Amino acid sequence: MTATPTPTVVIVPGLRDHVSDHWQTHLAERFDGARTVAPLAHDRLSRAARVAALDEVLASVAGPVVLVAHSAGVVTTVHWARNPTRQIHGALLATPADLERPLPEGHPSAQELQRGGWLPVPRFRLPFPSILGISSNDPLATRRYVAGLGEVWGSRPVDLGPVGHLNPASGHGYWPRAEELVRQLLGSRETEGAAS
Repeated sequence: MTATPTPTVVIVPGLRDHVSDHWQTHLAERFDGARTVAPLAHDRLSRAARVAALDEVLASVAGPVVLVAHSAGVVTTVHWARNPTRQIHGALLATPADLERPLPEGHPSAQELQRGGWLPVPRFRLPFPSILGISSNDPLATRRYVAGLGEVWGSRPVDLGPVGHLNPASGHGYWPRAEELVRQLLGSRETEGAAS
């Protein structure tokens, strides 16, 4: 009997791409072989380009995958999942931004997001298990909005408490809870393997 390979963690950042003190950056350093969807040199606000970049990373990974998405990276992941090119073992979807309402100054406008193909945010049951991290005081999305998305997506909700948008601006660099939640997703595979 051959051992089931441990899933590769694939990081899907939001529109700010790589941030050195972001919890996703720290998380990638804690998992051997973790991959991160690289920042786009062009078409930064193109949803299609971001979905293609995620698909390219996934195509380069052999074996099972756990996705770890944050903010608009969650929306990228859900757009990708409408036409998945491979099976995904599970996903951690942390504090998705509400791209369907005007974002605060310094963020893309509704018109830019519409032109980039982000809207509407897809609403369907995801074809893989997911954990949805919900902040109680996120300036980019209400708890009610995020919980509603999670219900449609079939995600298991996890109340993160008052973590803001879960980024360095809200005081979150290294975030140990991320590793715990990812290990829950990894552990579900081990449980499945033991039962079979």
